[in-house]
Amino acid sequence: MKSHRMLSSAALLALVVAMPAAAQQAPVATAAAPTAKPVPVAELVKRVDIPYEEFKLANGLTVIVHTDRKAPIVAVSTWYDVGSKHEPKGKTGFAHLFEHLMFNGSENAPGDFFEPLKQVGATDFNGTTSFDRTNYFETVPRPALDRALFLESDRMGYLLGAVTQEVLDEQRGVVQNEKRQGDNQPYGLVYYTLLEELLGGTAYGHNVIGSMADLDAASLEDVKNWFRSHYGPNNAVLVLAGDIDAREARPLVEKYFGAIKAGPESVAPKVAIPTLPAPKTVVMKDRVAATLILRSWAVPGLNDPDSVPLDVFGEVLGGLASSRLDNELVRKDKTAVQVSAGLQSMSQLGMFQIQAVVKPGVDPATVSKRLDEILADLLRNGPTADEVQRVATTNVSSRISGLESVGGFGGKAVALASGELYSDDPAFYKKQLEEMARVTPAQVKAAANKWLTRPALTIMVEPGQREAYQDAQSVPAAKPAAEAPKAEPFKGTRGAMPDVAQIGDLDFPEVSRAKLSNGIELVYAHRDAVPVTQVVMSFDAGTVADPAGKLGTQNLVLSLLDEGTTTKDSTAIAEARERLGANINTGSSADRTYLGVTAPSPNLAGALDLFADVVRNPAFAPAEIERIRATLLTGIAQELTSPQGLAGRALPPLLYGTGNPYAKLAAGSGDPAAVKALTRDDLLAFYRAWVRPDKAKVFVVSDRPLAEVQAALEARFGNWKGEGAAGVKPFDVAPKQSAPKILLVDRPDSPQSLIMAAQMTPLDPKTELLTHFTANQVLGSGFLSRINMDLRETKHWSYGAGGGYNWLEHAVPYTISAPVQADKTGDSIKAIQSQVRDFLTTKGVTEAELVREVNGSTRELAGRYETSGAVLTAMQQNDLRRRPDDFYDSIAQKYRAMTAAELDAAARASLDPNRFVFVVVGDAKTVRPQLDSIGLPVEVVPAAALGGSSPAAK
Repeated sequence: MKSHRMLSSAALLALVVAMPAAAQQAPVATAAAPTAKPVPVAELVKRVDIPYEEFKLANGLTVIVHTDRKAPIVAVSTWYDVGSKHEPKGKTGFAHLFEHLMFNGSENAPGDFFEPLKQVGATDFNGTTSFDRTNYFETVPRPALDRALFLESDRMGYLLGAVTQEVLDEQRGVVQNEKRQGDNQPYGLVYYTLLEELLGGTAYGHNVIGSMADLDAASLEDVKNWFRSHYGPNNAVLVLAGDIDAREARPLVEKYFGAIKAGPESVAPKVAIPTLPAPKTVVMKDRVAATLILRSWAVPGLNDPDSVPLDVFGEVLGGLASSRLDNELVRKDKTAVQVSAGLQSMSQLGMFQIQAVVKPGVDPATVSKRLDEILADLLRNGPTADEVQRVATTNVSSRISGLESVGGFGGKAVALASGELYSDDPAFYKKQLEEMARVTPAQVKAAANKWLTRPALTIMVEPGQREAYQDAQSVPAAKPAAEAPKAEPFKGTRGAMPDVAQIGDLDFPEVSRAKLSNGIELVYAHRDAVPVTQVVMSFDAGTVADPAGKLGTQNLVLSLLDEGTTTKDSTAIAEARERLGANINTGSSADRTYLGVTAPSPNLAGALDLFADVVRNPAFAPAEIERIRATLLTGIAQELTSPQGLAGRALPPLLYGTGNPYAKLAAGSGDPAAVKALTRDDLLAFYRAWVRPDKAKVFVVSDRPLAEVQAALEARFGNWKGEGAAGVKPFDVAPKQSAPKILLVDRPDSPQSLIMAAQMTPLDPKTELLTHFTANQVLGSGFLSRINMDLRETKHWSYGAGGGYNWLEHAVPYTISAPVQADKTGDSIKAIQSQVRDFLTTKGVTEAELVREVNGSTRELAGRYETSGAVLTAMQQNDLRRRPDDFYDSIAQKYRAMTAAELDAAARASLDPNRFVFVVVGDAKTVRPQLDSIGLPVEVVPAAALGGSSPAAK
């Protein structure tokens, strides 16, 4: 379950660079065609629509129904008008705690809700808490809708008998580790300071996760009274979106929710938008690689007339790829490596924020001064009409893509529910888009001057020793059953959960194959739920293609591709992309390098013109290389301050040895010494060897027919030829795993330890591994896996843990990841060892687990492949794993044929409980004494030791 933490350190250090075209040189001589003219944004807005019907039950429950027959699934989304802003002093964190408690079973559905949801094949099931609301959502096959409604209604009206002291203590422990996990990240304490200093006098002035002291002090009756006060049907909105209409929905909703009595009305707190009496700067220290400047103002909420103009202002200032801050600070001044600005809208107020990560070696005062100057210039002169339209186009395009999903975190159910709850209008999303499409530069300028000329709060996070951190008190683990006082189980009153009718098997979209005239293979599927085309050009390259001794070459090359072509500089590329509503992206896995473009299909021609220019005509301008090199080096330094980054560098040498190509994964984003030494010739050599047509395969999902898509790609890539010799990935050295040991990476002052356990399996990646993956769903994959249930739900030492096979092209390692509270590191390793050993020896897959996994895996297929993006990913995976294109048409039969004995045999043939190597990233002074009783050699290294050249780099 996810909490609402709005400032994301993971979003720092986006690699954005640019360069004037005059200094650029071309690696290939290919003229770029002029980009086709984009469709006007007003035309795109017309394509955004979610028809709905609405009714209300006698008890006050508001129900909204949207019909979408593209797949036999229904999204069920329940939103409660209760969030952290409703919490009085002394009871902070109660809303978020209840988000957890309401997954732990109800009077007529005892036990974790994930079990019955998994059984019916639910996808996208989760819950979140924000300042303004709590929501729960799941997408289920249409025949399972009765059960989903039973579960949702049972936790709404029949919960408290299942909330025991044991359950309360368990979830308090889980919440504490959720908090530790966030706090343990670089910049992880900033948000507490931001809320306290900017909004401290308002109901929005404390973090959603709340005070651990308040949660520890809460009695069972305190918690139950909180539920009685806020979670009645009259404070809720239920959205059903998918294979259903209002005529079908009403009797079902009446059946399951109609008898629940109304409760007290949720009353929104009175909130005045605070204004600081004077500008204020707060300086914090943290173990970070670069100084962060965060400037914030409190502004109106999303229903205020100034909300959309402020949103547009933020995008122009620091949201667009071509934003003022990007152009000035990153591209021109080269004093910041990452910038952003934008509006964070809540129901009753918002926060306007400007953020800059200062380039190491630059005086932060210089960047701070320039932030003020750039802001002042935009306030004085306002945005251009073109900037405003580019903001509108990118927002509308994003919304069109998001509306393919009926549920989840951002689909159609979310748009309808949030509009109803916050604005008393399910169609509020469309009004916002229409307003954005017609807002004028003058309106944007006026709103910004009204609110952003007031005093600002500035928080600066500088590299240094993190100030004393007050950790939460550990919640004791539940007593063993023999010691615990006996409590009579609550007897339900509604009978058994509804049965699930027969669910049909997946009809995966038909996949077609064609070729361009130069031999590039095109793999295509047609989907017409939204007018969007997604294209991925997959190259046989990946991290293992990095030259030995030059690790980070691929990363630098990919970062430069859309930062200047032979005809367009970075700003021109960004602006063209924004006018088209297109997204051009790059990325890589261990084995593949990806270049992709997604765009509204009416703008496909222009998007492909731009994409072809980026792919075929990168400039690699010397000045741009130096700028993005500095950005990449800062990103590497930042990686070395995070638990995940450190573990990701420490584990590969233990798993692969030094001679296998996958050992290059130890370099993470790159080896800093190698990145510093890379020349333009190095980058050109990599590009010519790997980003070339004979290494490429194109995957497309579109609402446009194959013939049209093929012709469009042929016109832009059909005459593309490789230059020089193609690269070769030699896999002549097999992985050589280290002997079992524990490598402890000392990261001082860490409230959590990140445990990574791994071993190389004997599995052949060229064979089908579905049985192995299914067996692991019991052990390590998903919420209900044994590892997660033990460490999270039973022991509440972790917010979430699990493991799985990594199906690479030439190896199949198995890795377990478990962030755990620091004082339970040693015990957590023992618990992992015990779970794995038991599973592989005496406690294999039970019949109940087999039924659950087969049911869940077969019934979830329609929901799992609802969107074009999911289909596109499956097409690529099938191709990489040598599966037939119609693999998913028969996968349900494969699942149903599995037996517990076969799953046990698959797991036991591939895993050995005694072969794991462990990497632990944590505070050595706390963790080291816990490791001696485990029985493995322990080696301690400082975090700084992982920043040098990896073995594979030499």
